[in-house]
Amino acid sequence: MSTNELTTSSAAEVNDKAHEPHTRKPQRRGIGKAQRREAIMLVIPSLIPVIIFSMAPLLIGIFMAFTDSTLKRNHDAQFVGFDNFTRLLSDTYFWDSFRIGMIWAFSVTALQLLAGMGLALLLNSNLKFQGLTRLLALLPWAMPPVVVAIMWKMIYSPTSGPLNAVLGSLGLPDNINWLGDFSTALPAVIVVGVWVGMPQTTITLLAGMQQIPAELNEAAEMDGANAWLKFRSITMPSLKPIIASITSLNFIWNFNSFGLVYVMTEGGPGGKTMLPMLFTYIEAFKNRNLGYAAAMGDVLVLVVVALLAVYLWTQFKGDKIK
Repeated sequence: MSTNELTTSSAAEVNDKAHEPHTRKPQRRGIGKAQRREAIMLVIPSLIPVIIFSMAPLLIGIFMAFTDSTLKRNHDAQFVGFDNFTRLLSDTYFWDSFRIGMIWAFSVTALQLLAGMGLALLLNSNLKFQGLTRLLALLPWAMPPVVVAIMWKMIYSPTSGPLNAVLGSLGLPDNINWLGDFSTALPAVIVVGVWVGMPQTTITLLAGMQQIPAELNEAAEMDGANAWLKFRSITMPSLKPIIASITSLNFIWNFNSFGLVYVMTEGGPGGKTMLPMLFTYIEAFKNRNLGYAAAMGDVLVLVVVALLAVYLWTQFKGDKIK
């Protein structure tokens, strides 16, 4: 084969390769569109329940906040603009419940973290019957909130509760009305909230601890570090992203609490345990002011969205640092 023929064949191959992507692009583009259509068709069945049971009630609630809707018979709802929100600004009972809700959420979240960290450290050590202890640690989380509330109401009973019986056997006051006294009702409910939510915090932290390489602790022990130094210099830095995530989620969940407190105290005594979600429920279904309750709900949704934004920001910041 001559040099000219080689040159000609090489040029032809180059031209074929140069034109090859142009001929394949439409095919790839077509495959991409088909994949997107297939993905959309797979997602739609899961989106339908979200739209029906989440988005639709939310949009209805937002619209209802601008009306005077009630549960009274033969009442035609009228558009009232921002009247419900203007009334809400001067409603001291709502803002008192909001303050109590923040105290509840901060207290329960902080105590859940402390108690969960201690229990996770204990479960991460070489205990006997480790599987059984972890199962027992999950027990409060597995119980329905209504059952938990009834059980703790019995424990807190001023006349027949085991808590007062134990205090009496120790020579301490045994006639305390834990859920009926202004000074003890909120702390008593906070204890129950911590007990219920502690397992999920414990298991999350325990999973994070088990991801820490054992070589780090072994090297620290060889350097003479005690348990506190290992916890401060190895465990805590490794768990920082997990702590930020679980704390943010716990705060949102605790702020939205309703069933536990409703069964235990119904917001009493004297509104000392009146959480904002509970106050909104009472305004809607006992006082029958749906429009005004919807305005409260909108405000609480904004608070939860703000908290969720903080959570997502911490997650994004942590991923960016990595």
